[in-house]
Amino acid sequence: MDFFERLKWTNDGNHPAACVTLDKFTTLRVGGPADYFAEPANEEELLTLVNAAREAGVPVLLIGNGSNLLVRDGGFRGLVIRLGKAFSAITQKENCLYAQAGALLSTMARHAQEASLTGLEFAQGIPGSVGGGVYMNAGAYGGELGQLIEFVRILDGDTIRDIPADEMQFSYRHTRAMDEQWIILGAQFRLNPGDPKEIEAAMRDFAARRREKQPLEFPSAGSFFKRPAGHFAGALIEGAGLKGLTVGGAQVSEKHAGFLINRGGATASDILELMRQVQTAVMEKTGVELEPEVRIVGEDA
Repeated sequence: MDFFERLKWTNDGNHPAACVTLDKFTTLRVGGPADYFAEPANEEELLTLVNAAREAGVPVLLIGNGSNLLVRDGGFRGLVIRLGKAFSAITQKENCLYAQAGALLSTMARHAQEASLTGLEFAQGIPGSVGGGVYMNAGAYGGELGQLIEFVRILDGDTIRDIPADEMQFSYRHTRAMDEQWIILGAQFRLNPGDPKEIEAAMRDFAARRREKQPLEFPSAGSFFKRPAGHFAGALIEGAGLKGLTVGGAQVSEKHAGFLINRGGATASDILELMRQVQTAVMEKTGVELEPEVRIVGEDA
């Protein structure tokens, strides 16, 4: 049995990987099966997987918490590698935190607060992992991860190396890693000393604002569209009268129009059709093109 034949079976050896549907690993709770699925225990195993996939001509998809990801209903024809608990360590050295790619941003923000380090308060409510957040320079409430990073640890081909922040080309929801197809392994964040009570208060404030304005009770991918220059996507969508617009189980949130939510039983096709209807309506009304912030992968059923 060759390497990829072995990958068709989960760890208990009894269930084929087709049983691993990717809806379990995305916050939108949609997505079909992966041809192959693996959760490496360390960087060496990850490198082995990636090299084997390259040699076999098998596409690779890296996922963490799946918070900015929409997988189509037909799933992914290739190898899905999930960086989870085995890649979730967070370590501190003076005013710096190093976090592996699988660590949750919310966990890192809490770690910083407990260490009396300020700067990551805005990340407390972002549902993604460090790897995905660094990859697309996630941000909220005026803060972005790229503003705090000293270096990013990446896998480039078969080489693991550290890239200084000034070479990452951080910009709005974009980094050099996206262009070079680098795999993010971790990042070091330089923070500042702060009062833990004040940091906690700021985090509570951000959390309250999220609960008030965002549909946290439904599966979503967060803000679905990038912010168009000079505009806010949610305001444009609401102005076009699209709050509550529904396709199947997918809906433009009645609480925040920038969120496309899964009200229950939605398929990826429902969400994609809703996305298209929103884009068309906003373009016709305002002339503004909405670009999805969410990464869309896989194939239709």
